[in-house]
Order: sequence, then C-alpha cells, then structure tokens
Amino acid sequence: MALGVLLLQSCKNNTTESSAKAEDLKESAMTTPAEGQQAESAKPTEISDISIYNLPETWTTQNGNDVQWKDFKGNVLVVVMIYTSCKAACPILIADMRDIRKTVDASDMPHKKKVKYILVSIDPKVDTPEHLKKFAQESGMDDDQWVFLRSDEEKTREFAAVLAVNYKQISPVDFSHSNIISVFNADGELAAQQEGLGIDRTSIVQEIRKQLEKVKE
Repeated sequence: MALGVLLLQSCKNNTTESSAKAEDLKESAMTTPAEGQQAESAKPTEISDISIYNLPETWTTQNGNDVQWKDFKGNVLVVVMIYTSCKAACPILIADMRDIRKTVDASDMPHKKKVKYILVSIDPKVDTPEHLKKFAQESGMDDDQWVFLRSDEEKTREFAAVLAVNYKQISPVDFSHSNIISVFNADGELAAQQEGLGIDRTSIVQEIRKQLEKVKE
C-alpha cells in the first residue's frame, strides 16, 4: 500500500484484510486431520545433498532414451561400471549382477520389481546405444529392470569418481578398472558397496532387501 494513501482508505483496507484473515482461519479450522495428512503427503519429497539424483548429467540407455539419475527415483539401484568388449573381469561382474537378481527374484522380498540393475559403460566410444542393445539382448538382459547407460568420456569419469571407481585405458581395446557393485536406496543415497569378483554377494542382497522394505507403494 503506498505511503500517500488516505487514512480513511487505509482503515477500510485494514477492515477488509481482517475479514479475509478471519475467513482464512475459519477455512483452516474446517480442514480435517485426514485432509491435512493428504496435503502433507502430496508435498514433493526433498532430495538430500548426498543423493545421485542431484547429478544433472544426461545419459543414454540401450534403447536410445535420454535419462537423468533422478528419473530412477523411487527404485533401489544396483550399479556397476563395465565395458562390453571386456574379456576378463567384466563377464564375472555381469555374472555377479545376474546372480544377485536371480536371488532377489527368488526371494520373498517386497517390491522386487522396483530394483533397477544398472550397468554403466566406461567405454562410450565402443558402447553405443545400438551396441548396448545388442549386448543386452544376446545376454538375456533386455527387460525393463536391466538398464545399460553410456555418456561421453568426461561425464563417465565424473560418475566413476562418485562411485570411487578407478579405470584406465591400457590398450586400444582394454581397460583396467575397479570391480565395485554399489547399492543406492530409493532416494538415490549410497547404501552399500562391495568390491571383488565372483565373491559372496550375501551382504549386497541383504542390503537390497533392507532398502526394498523401505520403499513406498
């Protein structure tokens, strides 16, 4: 309200404002507890500072779709970094991922369909969406719970740093790399990691169960 408004006009507006406030209070008092709970649950869930859903980079799936990590919100994520032309460590890592899924699928865990098994390529030059699609189909990993991702080299390096995965190209076709499987909860926060090849993955499976039990319908 401008400073030059007449006192009479100001008093009139104050009366109007008081009436409006009283009406607002009346409407607020008429809100039922159930309605209040619905309004509260309708509020978007905030993403914590340590969630990978904050990462802004766009990735491409084996189906040629562009996605960001926040698109997986609400799912438990099991993530590994591989390259499809690998003949040594990666086939074992992939076998570990398949065994983890097989164990989860055969269990009585709730919300089993809300697990995404994500394989991120460290060799984006070779692992094009078309190549990843062919690899997924030939490997029997082509349903919607299996997700293959690739990006450019810079973004891949940045994400590897998030997972504490180290890798280095040692020949035109080969990489040396860490062998780490990571589990993220439905809010995109790192819940567990395990390094190794062909080892007992019971702790990873138990962590998946723990996180699935927290998943909301």
